Amino acid sequence: MAPTIRRVVTGHDADGKAIIISDSVATQILQRPSRPGVTLTNLWQTDQTPADFNGAVESLTEPFVLHPPENGSIFRIIEFLPEDPEVIKSLDGKTAFAEMGASHNIVENARHPFMHRTDSVDYAVVLSGSITMVMDEEEEDVLLHTGDVVVQRGTNHAWSNRGSEPCRIMFVLIDGLDGKAS
Repeated sequence: MAPTIRRVVTGHDADGKAIIISDSVATQILQRPSRPGVTLTNLWQTDQTPADFNGAVESLTEPFVLHPPENGSIFRIIEFLPEDPEVIKSLDGKTAFAEMGASHNIVENARHPFMHRTDSVDYAVVLSGSITMVMDEEEEDVLLHTGDVVVQRGTNHAWSNRGSEPCRIMFVLIDGLDGKAS
């Protein structure tokens, strides 16, 4: 089980003074047998740009999905436990991503069963541990360590924890547009 994540949300009182409007444990968590060893925790979501500072106290009211809303963003932390290569080979990425409304994002016949492409710009920071970002070609794979950052711009990728310790990554996903599709 992934560690709980405390989420503090600020706001304004009636006089415009800064206050804490929520201080609690994040509750939108996704763990599933179709992707063992991975826990996703959504922390905040926006549904427009620019974002509304005075919106509802809870922004995560919809089912857990992979993508941010149109013109919006998602802030999440994902924990990846070390993978067992034999187990990974037996898993169906399309089924796992279907549980997040994104089966169409899986790359068929890829080097990793969870190779996918999102329609977003994703900012990622490795908070702890290490992880391999798997790309289309093996020579492009990159091992990331604590403190490393990635700007993922709508490319095919998968995450593979080939180490012996859990890896936690913070992501901010921002709705994007593929220039070829416009």
